[in-house]
Amino acid sequence: MTNTHPAPPFDVELAAVLAVVGEMLPPTISPEMIEPFRAGGLLAVPIADLIGDRPIEHEERVIPGPEGAPDMTVSIFRRSDHAWGGPGICYTHGGGMVIGDRFTGAEEYLSWVHDLDVVVVSIEYRLAPENPDPAPVDDCYAGLVWMAEHAEELGIDPARIIIGGVSAGGGLAAGVSLKARDLGTPALAGQLLIYPMLDDRNETVSSYQVDGFGVWDRGSNDTGWDALLGHRRKTGSVSIYAAPSRATDLTNLPPAFIDVATAEVFRDEDVAYASRIWEQGGVAELHVWPGGFHGFDAMAPQARLSLEARAARVAWLRRVLGS
Repeated sequence: MTNTHPAPPFDVELAAVLAVVGEMLPPTISPEMIEPFRAGGLLAVPIADLIGDRPIEHEERVIPGPEGAPDMTVSIFRRSDHAWGGPGICYTHGGGMVIGDRFTGAEEYLSWVHDLDVVVVSIEYRLAPENPDPAPVDDCYAGLVWMAEHAEELGIDPARIIIGGVSAGGGLAAGVSLKARDLGTPALAGQLLIYPMLDDRNETVSSYQVDGFGVWDRGSNDTGWDALLGHRRKTGSVSIYAAPSRATDLTNLPPAFIDVATAEVFRDEDVAYASRIWEQGGVAELHVWPGGFHGFDAMAPQARLSLEARAARVAWLRRVLGS
């Protein structure tokens, strides 16, 4: 498939932000840029500074990894006055499967901890290409299992756990939801998929529209998927847990929240995923934010569209978790 149509226009407020971002962040991340991006770090502000004077406790744990894999680190965040027996969120960070760490996205999930009194367990999963599929999704599933098995210790109601992630982390959250369904455990109350990375084939209209501009364009998407899947990419050997768009059976999944922007690569695959959930009798809430680019709310958190997007996620969390 090719596309001859331009991408939808950017929101005026966001376009101004993107012009500044574009001076620091290239639209296309190539394989040789992975290491420099890691060395530069995605979190400019230390986690203690992000917490600031808010009554939030941060605990670091080393937990067992998947069978035969190394132990891994998770960060646990809870309010100092946490009401034990409340909800929990297993968080899987973004970064295209190749960059980022468990603190990537902390600005938003710390607000969930503070405002909703949820316990967040953020997973430090192994990154590609050094650790290709199935390492990232297996790590995230192992973290979810650990969280569910230690729910009482963590102060969590095991019936009120959701998995949530952003971008690559959103794809991992979708993959973990499928794996938990297929293995029969743990039970999930929901899946929060924030502009998730779902389809290794990169063949939708939107994947061709966003090429050479914006944030995480078509070329960057190729870089991420090639790193994760190698020669298996675009073949019949790709697992539904690695690329959830490959799944034909989307029944018996927990309620999903899916959001995406109109001017980003993931738009069409995310809309299609929600549509297939509905076609098969499932529950999904879909938001397509007009004029947004990939990660717009993280890069421009005070923009009007960003505030609306984050408020929609919080509203869904409140309904699903009863917070």
